[in-house]
Amino acid sequence: MTAQPGCLVLIVGPSGAGKDTVMRAAREALSGTSGFLFPRRIITRPADDAEDHLPVTPAEFATHAFALSWQAHGLNYGIPATILAALAAGDVVVANVSRAVVAEARRRFSCHVVEITASAPVLASRLAGRGRETEAEIAARLARAAAASGADETIVNETTPAAAGARLAAILRRCAGGS
Repeated sequence: MTAQPGCLVLIVGPSGAGKDTVMRAAREALSGTSGFLFPRRIITRPADDAEDHLPVTPAEFATHAFALSWQAHGLNYGIPATILAALAAGDVVVANVSRAVVAEARRRFSCHVVEITASAPVLASRLAGRGRETEAEIAARLARAAAASGADETIVNETTPAAAGARLAAILRRCAGGS
């Protein structure tokens, strides 16, 4: 692990768990508080209201510098290298990542992994509501979601985004050394 004063908080969890929604609620709960960075992922996918990311083409993706990058579902994902300065300054950086990149991140950074999840029926309903996948694809996602996450903490997002966001904000404050 790289010695650094900051903490990289990795948000993992199945599609449909509301990771971006919970992160947005935590960011709002922490607004006006310095020392927290929520970088946008860079993804080779068109813009989508359900996911906060910077859409780029594969050629554009290749020109970026990343602290972490991975491939999933035929797409490239990256967390910009600009987070390195924030970590060096002692900030808490919060990033939505794939479980596949957690081991690499733990080797390279001081990390805290938070899984955001929901029950299978809730996930299935949310995914069906997006209209992007067939029933078979949703079933496959749910099967993958059942795999162990290796998370340090878990938030079950089945009440309100504000409640789950408040729980995440409390975790982030602890990571920053606050109460």
